[in-house]
Amino acid sequence: MSFREIVETELMTAAKQKDKVRLSTLRLVKAALHNKEIDLHRDLNETEVLQLLSSMVKQRKDSIEQFKLGGREDLVQREQQELQIIQAFMPQQLSEEELDAEIEKAIQEVSATSVKDIGKVMKVLMPKVTGKTDGKVVNERLKEKLSRP
Repeated sequence: MSFREIVETELMTAAKQKDKVRLSTLRLVKAALHNKEIDLHRDLNETEVLQLLSSMVKQRKDSIEQFKLGGREDLVQREQQELQIIQAFMPQQLSEEELDAEIEKAIQEVSATSVKDIGKVMKVLMPKVTGKTDGKVVNERLKEKLSRP
């Protein structure tokens, strides 16, 4: 079953159960998929779907942070609910050890020796970990590893 079909099925289930938050979140996901497909003039592949979902997760996390600063607990809760729903479609997140192993492989693959090589490593690494971890975390861990003597 394609990702689009899974979302459609989940949409119908949420509508039948009258789960308003889940229904609206799934509609947002469906609309984002549709808009991206229109932009590209083709169906999205699995990596592109994961990138889209990762972007939506990042948006929710940023919104939660901003709403907390603004003292809007009602909006924080809503964003957290949406975040959980979107994350349910994401693959299992990498553990710290798994992420470190992927980083080491990528460093060896491009023969990176210093922080100057971060771009080369990220280009190899991100397609492997997209959707499985936050890009910001990857970048921080990579800088940490490459800045060691």
